[in-house]
Amino acid sequence: MSRTALRICPLCEATCGLTLTIEGTAVTGARGDRDDVFSQGFICPKGASFGAVDGDPDRLRTPLVRKDGELREATWEEAFDAVAAGVRAVVERYGPNSVGVVLGNPNVHTVAGALYPPVLLAGLRTRSIFTASTVDQMPKHVSSGLLYGDALAIPVPDLDHTDHLLLIGANPLESNGSLCTAPDFPGKLKALKARGGTLTVIDPRRTRTAKLADRHIAIRPGTDALLLAAMASVLFEEGLVAPGESAPHLQGLDELPDAVRDFTPEAVADACDVDAGTIRVLARELAAAPTAAVYGRIGSCTVPHGTLASWLVDVLNILTGNLDRPGGALFPQAATDKTPRPAGPGHGFTLGRWQSRVSGHPEAKGELPLSALAEEIDTATEEGEPVRALIAVAANPVLSSPDGDRLDKALDSLDFMVSVDPYLNETSRHAHVVLPPPPPSQSPHHDFAFNTLAVRNQVRYTRPAVPLEPGRMAEAEILARLILAATGMHGADPAAVDTLVIDQTLGKAVKEPHSPVHGRDPKELAAQLTGVNGPERRLDMMLRLGPYGDGFGVRPDGLTLEKLLAHPHGIDLGPLQSRLPQPLKTVSGKVELLPRPIADDLPRLRAALRERTDGLVLVGRRHLRSNNSWMHNVPALTGGTNRCTLHIHPEDAERLGLRDGAPVRVKGAGGEVVTEAEVTDAVRPGVVSLPHGWGHNRPGTRLNHALKDPGVNVNQLLDGSLLDPLSGNAVLNGIPVLLIPGDDPRTPSRKAVGGVTARTSAQQT
Repeated sequence: MSRTALRICPLCEATCGLTLTIEGTAVTGARGDRDDVFSQGFICPKGASFGAVDGDPDRLRTPLVRKDGELREATWEEAFDAVAAGVRAVVERYGPNSVGVVLGNPNVHTVAGALYPPVLLAGLRTRSIFTASTVDQMPKHVSSGLLYGDALAIPVPDLDHTDHLLLIGANPLESNGSLCTAPDFPGKLKALKARGGTLTVIDPRRTRTAKLADRHIAIRPGTDALLLAAMASVLFEEGLVAPGESAPHLQGLDELPDAVRDFTPEAVADACDVDAGTIRVLARELAAAPTAAVYGRIGSCTVPHGTLASWLVDVLNILTGNLDRPGGALFPQAATDKTPRPAGPGHGFTLGRWQSRVSGHPEAKGELPLSALAEEIDTATEEGEPVRALIAVAANPVLSSPDGDRLDKALDSLDFMVSVDPYLNETSRHAHVVLPPPPPSQSPHHDFAFNTLAVRNQVRYTRPAVPLEPGRMAEAEILARLILAATGMHGADPAAVDTLVIDQTLGKAVKEPHSPVHGRDPKELAAQLTGVNGPERRLDMMLRLGPYGDGFGVRPDGLTLEKLLAHPHGIDLGPLQSRLPQPLKTVSGKVELLPRPIADDLPRLRAALRERTDGLVLVGRRHLRSNNSWMHNVPALTGGTNRCTLHIHPEDAERLGLRDGAPVRVKGAGGEVVTEAEVTDAVRPGVVSLPHGWGHNRPGTRLNHALKDPGVNVNQLLDGSLLDPLSGNAVLNGIPVLLIPGDDPRTPSRKAVGGVTARTSAQQT
C-alpha cells in the first residue's frame, strides 16, 4: 500500500517542495507540491527523479575501512575508532594545520551539512580549509564582504517585481538559479516578459536563457568586468547616476568616477568584442527602467577578474538606485538568521589574515583556494608541515578542482584520509575510512543557506519521509561522532555536540543587549527547546532567536519549531523588503563603494584593456539534469543532450576540418583530454565548451552507470595556476586551449588552432 510524504528537494538551489509516493520504504514517485508556499508545484527533471537518486543501488550502506590496502565493510564502531586513531596521530605529531578539511557543494543541501562542519573546523583549529566556494562563488562573497562588511550579505534580484533584468554569466533556465534561490526561475523570467519587462543576457553561449532574452550579447569570455566597468563609466559620463534612497548609506561615491574613467565603451569594445554603441545602450536602458536588477553568476565569477565583476554587478545596482528597493536587488531575511542587531558600524571584512604555505595565497572568508590543495599535500617547504591528513565531507575535488591528476596522486600519499560520502567516487576511493550518510528520503530538510538567498522570505521544514534503515546512521550523528573523534573526544555521547552549541549560543545571546533573551537564564531557555533530536532543538533555537521568532515567549505569535511543524507546506513570510542600513557590518557603517583591495586591483583590469587572447578559449556548460559530479550515476538524469561533448562553432569546425561527432583532442596548461566534437552555433566563434563534473573513468570507484559513459574531466585542462587574486577562485572560463582533430585521436592531424600570444592578467599576478 502506497502513501505520500512531503520533502523539500535537495538536488539544486531552487529548493522546490515535493510530494513523494512511497511503497514500503522505497520512493517510487515524486511530483511538485502544489501547496508549497514557495515553489507552488514547480518541479524539474532532477526533482522528478528523486526516487532514482534516493534508491541508487551504488549508494554505500555501511562504512568502509582500509585494511591491508583494501577498503572493506566495517562496523560504525570500527570506522570511528580508525578515524580517531588516524586524525589524532597526525594532529599530535605535526599540529592542527597538518589536517586539511575539504567541504563540497552538497553540504549546503542538508541539515547536518549546515550545522556540523563549523563545529568541526572550530574544534580542529586548522587553517587548512578548502571548499567548493573557490571553484564557484567566492568572488561574490569577497565583493559582498568588502562592500557591506559581511561576506554572506548577498543581494538578490527581486524577480517577481523587476521591470528590467540583466543577467551576465548566468543560465538559470538550466541551473535553476544560483546565489538566487527561486523555484521556477524560467516561469519568473517569462512572467517578467509578459508584464512588459526586459530581459538581457550577456553570455558567450546562446543558452536556453539567452534564447528567451530580448537581447543576447555574446561577449568574449573573461571580459565581464570590463563590460560592466564601461557601463558604470557611461552612467557617470552621461549624468545617469541616481542612487535614490540608498544615497545616505553610501561611502566613496565621489571616488568612483575616477576609478572607472578609463573603461569607456570605446576602450573596452575590442577586448569584449561588443560594440561601443551597444554598451552605451545597455547602460542607458538600465538607468531608464522604472526598476532594474543586474545579476551575475558563475560565468562572471570563474574568470581572472571575478571579484571585480561581482563588485561591479552591485555597483551598477547602486548607481541606478536599484539596491535595496523592490524591483531591484534586495537582501533576503531568513528565519534562521541571527537576531538583527541595531544598525551601525561593525568589524568589517578582512582578506589575507593568513596565507597558504606553498604559494602564499591569501585566505578569503577563512578558506584557501581549492586549487592549492594538491601542492599543500605534496610540496615540502620550510613554512610548516604539509597536509598529512584530510577530512573530506561531501566533496569530490579530484573532479571539481584543477589538475585532478596531480591531486589524485597527492591523495594517495596522505598518512590518513576520511571521506563522508554516499559513493565510492574519484576522491573517496583514496580514503582510509568512508562514512556513508543515508539517502535524502531518510533525512530531514531545512535550507539554512539557500533561504538567505531566496527571492521571497519563507520558511519550510520536512522531517524524514522514510524511517532510517537498520544499520544506517543519521548524517547528524555521523558528523557529530566525526567531530568527537577528530578533536580528541572519541567515545563521548554525540548528543554532547548539540548540547555544547546550544549552551554556547544561548550563553552569548543572553549577554547581547539587542537580543530578545537579554538577561535571561540560558539553562531555562534551553529547557524550553522542542524537537526529537539535537538538530531539531538547534533549529528551534535558531527560529526563536531569529528575526521572526517568538524570542522564547517574548513574541507569542513568533516562529518556533512547533509552529513550523504545524505548517507542513511552509510559512510565507512575505516579499523581500528594503533593509538598509541594518545588514551593513562595515567599519564605517555604510556601503563602502571603493574599498582598498578593489581599488588596488583595478590597475590589473586596466592592463586587460591591452590584452587579447588569440585562438580558441574554453568555457563550461551546465545541463538541467545535472549538478556537478554527483548525478551522473542516475540513468534518468544522463543521456540525451546531457552528454560530455565539446561544443564548437561551425566556422571553427570548418577551419579545423572537424566533423560533428568526430574525436578531438583538447589541450590546456594542465593536460589534455579526448572527447567528441558537437558542432553548434550555440557558442560564438572562437569559443568551445565542455561541461563540468565528468571524468568517471578512474579505477577503484563504484559508479557503475557513470562508468558506462564516463566523459572527460574538463578541469584536467587547468594546472591550477590561474586564480582571481582577491578571492583565490579558480579561473575556469576563458581558458586558452589547443584543439587537434583527427578520426583517430592517437594520430592527430597537424592542423590545429588555439593557444595564446598574450599572457592573461591572471597569469601576471
